[in-house]
Amino acid sequence: MPLPVVLINPSSASGSTAEAWPRIASGLRSEFGAFQTLFTKVRGDAASLATDAARAGTKLIIACGGDGTISEVANGILSSGKDVELGILPSGTGGDFRRSLEIPSQSRAAARILREGRPRRIDVGRISFVDHNGAEPMRYFVGVASCGMSTKVIERVKAGGADWLPANTPRWLGGRISFGASLLQTALRTAPTRLVVQFDDAHERHLSVVNLCVANARYFGGGMKIAPEAKLTDGKFDVVVVGDLGAMRIFTSAPRVYFGSHLSMPEVSHTRARKVMVRSADKRHEVDLEVDGELPGRLPATFQIIPAALRVRCPHAAPP
Repeated sequence: MPLPVVLINPSSASGSTAEAWPRIASGLRSEFGAFQTLFTKVRGDAASLATDAARAGTKLIIACGGDGTISEVANGILSSGKDVELGILPSGTGGDFRRSLEIPSQSRAAARILREGRPRRIDVGRISFVDHNGAEPMRYFVGVASCGMSTKVIERVKAGGADWLPANTPRWLGGRISFGASLLQTALRTAPTRLVVQFDDAHERHLSVVNLCVANARYFGGGMKIAPEAKLTDGKFDVVVVGDLGAMRIFTSAPRVYFGSHLSMPEVSHTRARKVMVRSADKRHEVDLEVDGELPGRLPATFQIIPAALRVRCPHAAPP
C-alpha cells in the first residue's frame, strides 16, 4: 500500500512554510511515521497532485499549508472519485478550517492527531460561478464562501500579508492581526452590496448587505466565528447575512464576530439552506466571490451542500 502523501505549499504563510518545512517534517516523522512528499509550484498544483495520488491508491493525503491548500487538496480528492482521507498539517495565514475541526496550529500536535485521530465524514459545498476568464466552472469548498466586504479584506491580506509584523510573531496571531487590520481598513471604504438571493425553493429576496457568507464550517477571515452554529455534518449551510452597517458600527461590532455573538444583532440574519443562489441586483456591477480564503471569480453563483462527501482525519473530540 502506498505511503501517505504530504502535499506541501511552500508559498503558504507568506512563504514561511518553505523555510519551516525541515522542522515540520522532523516533527511529523517523529510523531506520525513515514510519508511521501510532493511540493506545489503554482496555484492549482495541490488539486491535480491530490487527484493523481488518490488514483494511484494513496489512502491518506495530508495538506500542509493554509485554507487555500486544504481546499485544493479536498477538491483533488473529490474530483478523483476515490474514497481517500484528508489530513491537515496547518501552515498558513488564516487557519480557519482547522479551527472548526479543533486541530491545533502547532505542527507536532497536529501530527499526533494524524496518528491518533479518527476519520469523520463531513459535508462539503459545491459551487458554480463565473471565473476571471468568463467561464462557469464548478468546484468544492470545505469552509466558507462569501461576497461583499470579505473579498476586499482578502485582497488586502494577500497584497500585504503580515510582512510588517515582527519576525517572531506566532503564525496564528499574525493571521488574526493581518485579517483584523485589513478589516478595519476596508470598513472605511466599503459601501453596501445589493444582491438577489434565493434559499432552497423560496422566493427571491433583494438584500443590501455588507457581507453574505455561505458557511459549511464556523470560521473565516483569520479566526472570525462567522457561523457559530454551523455543523459539518448536518447537511445544510448556515447562511449569515450582515446587513447595511456603517464603518463605526463595523468597528464596534468586530469583537462580536470573533466571539460568535453577532447573530443577535438586528442587522444580522441567519438562515439554513441546502441550496443558495446569489446574483448581483445590478447586472452592470460585478460582485467578487471568496471561497475558502481564495478569490476564484464572481457572481452569479449557486451553492449546494453535498452531505458526508469527504473523510477527514480529526481529533477524537472534534465538534459535530
